[in-house]
Amino acid sequence: QVQLAESGGGLLQPGGSLRLTCAVSGTIFSITATDWYRQAPGKERELVASMLSGGFTDYANSVKGRFTISRDNAKNTVYLEMNNLKPEDTAVYSCRVRSALRPYTYWGQGTQVTVSS
Repeated sequence: QVQLAESGGGLLQPGGSLRLTCAVSGTIFSITATDWYRQAPGKERELVASMLSGGFTDYANSVKGRFTISRDNAKNTVYLEMNNLKPEDTAVYSCRVRSALRPYTYWGQGTQVTVSS
């Protein structure tokens, strides 16, 4: 019974930092990638950061140099370090874990990040 739960969101001013946490309960076998998405009201869901099975990371251009995705396998957690936050970063951030096995994709319900002065 796998479940993903994001936490760490909140309200902060531009230039601030947050660390989002995706806690995974249960075990997901054959993980191929972990991702963070975000979706702002009225906008399409956007892939923000990915960590592939080999440990390589990739980021949306809008967050490169500011965000860092990482994971702690021992703790079954995925992180998104967010620095120098901007108002345009405001969105609901969701964690996704991909697996080679069914059901292939796991989603969390998201955590709200609001950046405003």
